[in-house]
Amino acid sequence: MSKQTILGRVTQLAKANINALLDQAEDPQKMLDQLIRDYTNNISEAEQAVATTIGNLRMLEADHTEDVEAAAEWGGKALAASRKADELRAAGSAADADKFDNLAKVALGRQIRSEKEATTAEPTIAAQTEVVDKLKAGLDSMRNKLTELQGKRDELVARAKTAQAQNTMLDAVKNIDVMDPTSDLARFEEKVRREEAMALGKQELAASSLDAQFEALDDLGRSSEVEARLAALKSRKAA
Repeated sequence: MSKQTILGRVTQLAKANINALLDQAEDPQKMLDQLIRDYTNNISEAEQAVATTIGNLRMLEADHTEDVEAAAEWGGKALAASRKADELRAAGSAADADKFDNLAKVALGRQIRSEKEATTAEPTIAAQTEVVDKLKAGLDSMRNKLTELQGKRDELVARAKTAQAQNTMLDAVKNIDVMDPTSDLARFEEKVRREEAMALGKQELAASSLDAQFEALDDLGRSSEVEARLAALKSRKAA
């Protein structure tokens, strides 16, 4: 995975619009749980990639430091060889002086090579350092997004449960409004009143029937008395 690919992926993930994703989700809770899993995995992958990039940068820095130290060391050897050559030449040993001058030249050549290698590596190190800084910032942003996502998930789950409870209550109230139990009570009361009226009617009917029987009995009594008096009159005439 190239540095630019890593940087682009971390930047894209860090700028992910969580709210837009949630707006498209049919089940926000499941969507959030899946996002958290995916985001956690992406962070883990990004961390490994960034760690590799940082490791490569540290290797470049170590090589640069080694080149700088080598250049200084070869510079010191060149100086020592040059001084020894001057001493020998002053002592009249030109041949030995030339040998040390040649050693100084070799040392200077290696010093120059080490300095060039160090100089060549510096722009790469600077660029890599900038990339690593951006990757670290991107990872921090991703971690912050993950924390935000987890908080959003907990908030939405709590809100969903509250909304579900409210909808259950409102549905119950709606059903009560549609099927008003007081209307059932009114119908039952009307039925009871009709039953009571029927009972009163039966009582009244029974009472009227009983009165008729007593009246018939009275009529029978009066008829018997008339018959008795008639018989008494007849017996008087016979006497």
